[in-house]
Amino acid sequence: MFDAITRLDVTTSTNDVAATLPEGSVVVADHQTAGRGRRGRTWFSPPGSGLYVSLVLAPSRAADPSRATTLLTLAAGVAIAEGIDAATSLRVDLKWPNDLYVARRKLGGILAEAVTAGGPVTRVVLGFGLNIAAAAFPPDVSDRATSIETELGRGVDREVVLQAALAALARRYDDLVAGRFDDILDAWRERAPAARGARVTWMSGTGAVAGVTAGVDDAGALLMRIGDRTTRIVSGEIIWH
Repeated sequence: MFDAITRLDVTTSTNDVAATLPEGSVVVADHQTAGRGRRGRTWFSPPGSGLYVSLVLAPSRAADPSRATTLLTLAAGVAIAEGIDAATSLRVDLKWPNDLYVARRKLGGILAEAVTAGGPVTRVVLGFGLNIAAAAFPPDVSDRATSIETELGRGVDREVVLQAALAALARRYDDLVAGRFDDILDAWRERAPAARGARVTWMSGTGAVAGVTAGVDDAGALLMRIGDRTTRIVSGEIIWH
C-alpha cells in the first residue's frame, strides 16, 4: 500500500510535508530540524541515526470511522513493534498512548495529527521516530532512552527496518479499515505489560492524581484505579514510576 515514498535529506518535520499529500503517501527524512512529539515536545532528529517517517492515512473510510480513528495510534504502535521484531528479532513493548520501549528505556514515539483543511477530518498524518543508533537521542536522556543498535549490540540496516515497519503498518491499517479492532487491542495488550498494575501519576486538567493502571478498554482509553474507583483516561500526561 505504501509505495509512494518521498525521501528527503533534511526537512523541518516529515508530518508537515506529509500533510500536503494523498492517502498512502510516505515521507522519510534523514534529518529533521523541527521534529516534534506529543504535547508540543521537540523530537531530537540528528542525521544518519534514526528513522523519521510520516504516513498519510484515511480512517474516515473505515467500516467504523470513529473507532478506527480512536484506535489509530494503538494500531500503529503494534505495527511498528511487529516490524522491528520482524527486521531485527528485538522484542519491543508499548506504553499508552504512543511510546515504544525496550525494558524501561524509550526506543521511539508516534504522533498522529488530523488534516482538516477547514472542514471534517479527511486524512490523518501518522508520524513516528525510531532511535536506530545511540546518536539518535541527546546525552541528557541516555539513562531513559535506547536504540535498536544499542540493544542488539550490532549495526542494523535502516532501510530493512523501514520496509518491515511499513509492511506491518499496511496490515494493521487493513485491520482498522475492516473493523478488526479486537485483533489490534489483543496485540496491543500483549505488548503492554505496564498497562496493568503499574504505579502512575496522571497530570489531569485539575492537577496530579496518583493511581495504578488497570488495563485499556475497548475504546483505547487507559484505565486507572484511584482508591476504590476506576477512571478512564483519554488525554493528559501520564508519568510512569
